[in-house]
Formats: sequence, C-alpha cells, structure tokens
Amino acid sequence: MQLHEMVIHYGYDNLAFTAPVVTSGIFDGVHRGHRALLENLVRRAEETGGESVVITFSPHPRLVLSERSAKPVFLSTPGEKIRLLEACRADHLLIIDFTPEFSRMSAVEFFRTILVEKIRTSCFIIGHDHHFGRDAEGGFEMIKRFAGPSGVRIEQVPGVHQDNMVISSSLIRGLLLEGRVEEANSLLGYSYSLGGRIVEGRRLGRSLGFPTANIIPDDEYKLIPGEGVYAVEVKLGNVTHRGMLSIGTNPTVNRKVQAMSIEVHIFDFGDDIYGMDIDVIFRHRLRDNVRFADTGRLARQMELDRLEALKLLS
Repeated sequence: MQLHEMVIHYGYDNLAFTAPVVTSGIFDGVHRGHRALLENLVRRAEETGGESVVITFSPHPRLVLSERSAKPVFLSTPGEKIRLLEACRADHLLIIDFTPEFSRMSAVEFFRTILVEKIRTSCFIIGHDHHFGRDAEGGFEMIKRFAGPSGVRIEQVPGVHQDNMVISSSLIRGLLLEGRVEEANSLLGYSYSLGGRIVEGRRLGRSLGFPTANIIPDDEYKLIPGEGVYAVEVKLGNVTHRGMLSIGTNPTVNRKVQAMSIEVHIFDFGDDIYGMDIDVIFRHRLRDNVRFADTGRLARQMELDRLEALKLLS
C-alpha cells in the first residue's frame, strides 16, 4: 500500500497552512490510542476543508529534561515514528527542536505564539490526558479558558480502552519489558519490531545445530523486550523469513554473568549475512530463558522451540 505523502516541516517559522486542524504530542509508538486521535484530526480537517497538522518534538523531552538514573527507552525510533504517522494520513508533520530553552515555554505562550501566531490554528484537538508547556501545566480545561478570544476551536478526544485499561505508551512499554509481546502488539495495533545490524558472535549456536546471528540494535534508546525466547519474523532486505530469537545471557553456555545478547536463528537459512541490516518482528513469546544441565538438553529444547515457533507463525 502506498503511503500518504505527508509534508515534514522542521521548526515553526514561515508556515502557510489552510485552516489548519492541529494536534500535538510525543506519539511514542503511534499506538491505537494515538491513531484514534489522528483519525479524528484528519476527519475534522476534511470536514472543514482545512489541512491536518501534527506537532511533535525531537529529541524526546525525557532525553532533555530527565535526571537520568536509568536510560529511558522508547517504542519507536524517530524514523519509525515518522513512518507510522505518515500511515495515519496527516497532511503535515511539524517537528519542533526540543531544547532546554523551549522546555521553559509556558502553555499559554505555546498556544499564543506557536498555535495562534505561527500556525494560525483553526481547531486544536487534544488527547484525553495530554499536557504541554512548562511543567506540563497545559491541559484541556486550562486551554479552554484562554482559547475563546483567539477564535481557535478546542476539542478533546477520549482515550481508547482495552480490558478496562486506557491504552498508553507507558502501559505498552511495561508489557514489552515483561516479555508480553502478544498483549503489547494488541495495544499497538501492529507487531513490535527491532532493527539492527548483524555481527559475528562466538558461533555457539552452530555447534548445537542452530546457527544464530547476533544483533546490535540501531538505536540505543529503542526498547528491547524482556529476556526470553520468541517466535519472530525476520526481514532481510525485501525478504521475510521465520525464526526464533533469544534475548538474555545464554545461561547454559555462560555460567558466569554475561552481558545480554540478542540472537536470532532463521529457519531453513544458511547465507552469510554478517554486516547486514535486519528487522526482527516479535510475534509470540515461547518461554523464559532456562539454564539446562548440558548443551545436549539445550539443543533438544531448541528443537521443541523451533517446532512451536513454526506452528505459531504458520
């Protein structure tokens, strides 16, 4: 399917939109809740004869504002987020450079300077829990109080619920960190993926009859699902293969604590792919990582994993 041609703008000077209908947010992962908001945005623009405009920020505010005791992780890289937003068929994407100076802009200043003066917004659509401006002071009720004189129409879109929970990026991140990829995929509306480059490992899988490719992720802030063994699809170039992937420290062959590794075994595949780019699509979790008594028992379990993965991916 051909993607909608979305125009990308960096910064908010020299813009000329027709009756712009605008929303703003981080949109990490562009999950089902985000897409409900964006569908409303596009529909309202079509109804009013205006253009739909999505405002987002780069880098992620947490990378600028957080006193980081732990490295933040995100559902989408900047490139992935742009592709996901483009698929939602907005007319324009406005990316604002999030700096310490910008972070000190109040909600009122953001509304008046950017939404009214720079963009000339006709309608501003806000998510159910979205806040903006310094210290996240700007929410729906606050913005309604000072939007009237500007002539900007304000609308709020309710959250999307599943299993009595409101879908959110933080909820999905938590599920993935626990390895619950099926539940996370259901909330995302698509299967979570991880891109990286294949590097040479110690070739231990080959000795077990299951040669594996070690993956170094492309983006240091891209969330890596929790430790375990997964049934995955693997994209190499334009070709998709089936496989199984392990995230962890390989406790059977590494008796001492080792750094975490990401290793994928591609079914019925023997090409030399070292140095190639790879995308892994997480479909199902098979099991936890387990320390087996010896490598023979590990190999037998890997064969059972292969059969289960083939069944799930068929």
